[in-house]
Amino acid sequence: MNYKKIWIFLLFAFGLSWLIALVLRLLNLPIGAGSQSVTALVLMIAYMYMPAFSAFLVQKIIFKQEIKKPLLISFRINIFFLWALLIPLILVFLTTVIGYLFTSITFDPDMAGIKEMFGSSLTAEQLQEMEAQIDKLPFHPIWLAIGQGLIAAVTVNALAGFGEELGWRGFLVNEFKEMNFIKASLIIGVIWGIWHAPIILMGHNYPEHPQWGVLFMTVFCILLSFLFLYVTIKAKSVIAASVMHGSINAFFGITLMISRGGNDLILGLAGVSGFIAMGITIMLFFIFDRWVSKERIMTGKIGSYL
Repeated sequence: MNYKKIWIFLLFAFGLSWLIALVLRLLNLPIGAGSQSVTALVLMIAYMYMPAFSAFLVQKIIFKQEIKKPLLISFRINIFFLWALLIPLILVFLTTVIGYLFTSITFDPDMAGIKEMFGSSLTAEQLQEMEAQIDKLPFHPIWLAIGQGLIAAVTVNALAGFGEELGWRGFLVNEFKEMNFIKASLIIGVIWGIWHAPIILMGHNYPEHPQWGVLFMTVFCILLSFLFLYVTIKAKSVIAASVMHGSINAFFGITLMISRGGNDLILGLAGVSGFIAMGITIMLFFIFDRWVSKERIMTGKIGSYL
């Protein structure tokens, strides 16, 4: 493991992303759901792409090493790309059901919760127009969200997710090949979570609790890291991780469409209900790995399976 190479990568990935966060802060641009300006959206995409840019810069320009094979850039489709696409959708619905176990969260097919969320960023006329469009649909909007999400997950969302994944599940996985799966997942998850800190403090993901959000986002990233790393290794492709990242982002808001109450620390995939759902899913992955697949990736060195 080349510690110098890893630290140079982290310096660029964090430094460049956090510099963009500083610009967002100085311009006082809103980055919460439904309230992003075009400038904020462009800067947020740039923020996401700094890990990929840093991976390319360090791997190819500074250390003059090959990019494609070591960083697992492979478009060879296999069954684990389907896992990457569908597991986040299953995970979101499991999260939603678990959320209803909390007394403060209730099932709400009328979407009052999501209307309240957008109510603060839309005018009365815009909110009225949104409600009118919803009423015109011959089916519940959740089905439209799922259909659009499946398309977005393998297109624009996967492309955006690649900006992070080439760094976390490409570059770092290549450098951590001698680590066991659990240790690599934990370290990558912590790095990934802390990397989000500036935008979390500005209200991204946890607008009600930005300070606590930094901790919660780190836990969220650690748990997701187990799932993302497993799919990356099984698919032998960082592109599969990008699809999974895109799928998570595509279906993230579904819980809000049929739930009301709670807060951003409890409700949804990045809250306590999501943490429980991901914990269950990690255990199911372990069962599959140990007794069905019998590769035992989750208890071995990651480099042995790449």
